[in-house]
Amino acid sequence: MSPNYDLVIKGATVVTEGGPRQCDIGITGERIAALGEALEGTEVVDASGLIALPGGVDSHCHIDQVDPQNGHGAESMISGTRAALAGGTTSIISFISQHAGEEIADVFAESLRRGETSLADYTFHQIISDPTDKVVLEDIPMVVAAGIRSLKVFLTYEDAHLTDREFLRVLAAAHREGCMVTVHCENYDAIGFLTEQLLAQGMVEPKYHAWSRPEVVEREATYRTICLAELVDTPIQIFHVSCHEVAEEIERAQKRGLKVWGETCPQYIVLGAKDMDRPGREGAKYMCSPAPRDPANVEPFWDDIRRGVIDVISSDHSAFFFSGPKNSKEVNGTDADFSQIPNGVPGVGSRMPLVFSEGVSKGRIDLETFARLTATNPARIFGLYPKKGAIGVGSDADIVLWDANRKVTITNALLQHAVDYTPYEGMEVTGWPVATYLRGKLSMKDGVVCAEPGQGQFLKREAYELATPRGITPNGFNAAKLPPQEKK
Repeated sequence: MSPNYDLVIKGATVVTEGGPRQCDIGITGERIAALGEALEGTEVVDASGLIALPGGVDSHCHIDQVDPQNGHGAESMISGTRAALAGGTTSIISFISQHAGEEIADVFAESLRRGETSLADYTFHQIISDPTDKVVLEDIPMVVAAGIRSLKVFLTYEDAHLTDREFLRVLAAAHREGCMVTVHCENYDAIGFLTEQLLAQGMVEPKYHAWSRPEVVEREATYRTICLAELVDTPIQIFHVSCHEVAEEIERAQKRGLKVWGETCPQYIVLGAKDMDRPGREGAKYMCSPAPRDPANVEPFWDDIRRGVIDVISSDHSAFFFSGPKNSKEVNGTDADFSQIPNGVPGVGSRMPLVFSEGVSKGRIDLETFARLTATNPARIFGLYPKKGAIGVGSDADIVLWDANRKVTITNALLQHAVDYTPYEGMEVTGWPVATYLRGKLSMKDGVVCAEPGQGQFLKREAYELATPRGITPNGFNAAKLPPQEKK
């Protein structure tokens, strides 16, 4: 009898959307063709004792992002996606920048060109930091037509934050085009006020980064974001939620039936504000925004995760070298105050092991929830499901074989990214990916990435239900129907 499938993975506990089950996975070409027993294939992999999980979908990572000087920060598409595959992630969503005075089309084309070197499958969010008439009337429709159906806005940072009026222009454009809008929620003016006061009193060390942006600054901006999105009926995801009290704002919106989703990152369940209070400049390794919080936040926050209020865990991989003059934490000098230190942490390769260890291995979540948080939900929210994010017939054969009992001490070299540190150095985790398959092709085995640059494919996204407005607005008035004109 001739083999039925190109590849069969046998003996694993397979985590499907219906729960874990013992079965074989039959793969033909790039897709899963069957889940069953006694399947036969040209190639057979014995995965006895391992867990088969859907390849991770990291929906928030800054990899090879074009900057105003046409650089790419610390991480190229090759190094970033190599680290992703090593850590069990098969699809990423990075960012296309918009800078004042620059044409979106130029940066868009350059970002797509760089994407062609990816080892993993990829797509992008389009950042909007200058919503002119041309941007909302021409550029956003162009981006959507090219298959990018999510926008990103910042409510903080000097060179990126939008006013409420500008934010509404983006939300309205997204409503018209059927886009998801992702939001960095922190109050720009409140942070500026607190920073001025801290620096005036000589409070300049990295630990004061957390003091400059406490929970209330994030909570206020989250509440405001939800209200403005409700005003024009636009689906949104709140990026990198740091704590329970911000999750409460999201849950209230969800109970009102709004299309609001919440995302967090490993740094908010593993690190804390105390990590920035280290001798010398060591605290800078742990600086990200929003800032890591108090350890007392962790268990209430895990409850938000279990209940689905927070339903995605991404990496927010934003990598800077710790030392060096460019793209580093020292870019403004080793004596720079906290407000001048680039903030963001690397994490695309450590995301899934940290969540598995802190979640599954410690009994906080089950395998099915882990798969939803790291793969299925981000694929759904950003229009990649069912092609991505699930082990099911017809889905891409993106599969990670996981050793649930393997104990590993995280080191920077193990993670295979480009930067010279990880904030998780020396942490022991339980559970580790031992093989990664991208569209049926072995891409990592025992820590060795065998994928080649260019193996990744661009994921063009079409219209999908979760990004579609509900059709409910205050007084029944659709304020997004007609493009608003720039305020003169």
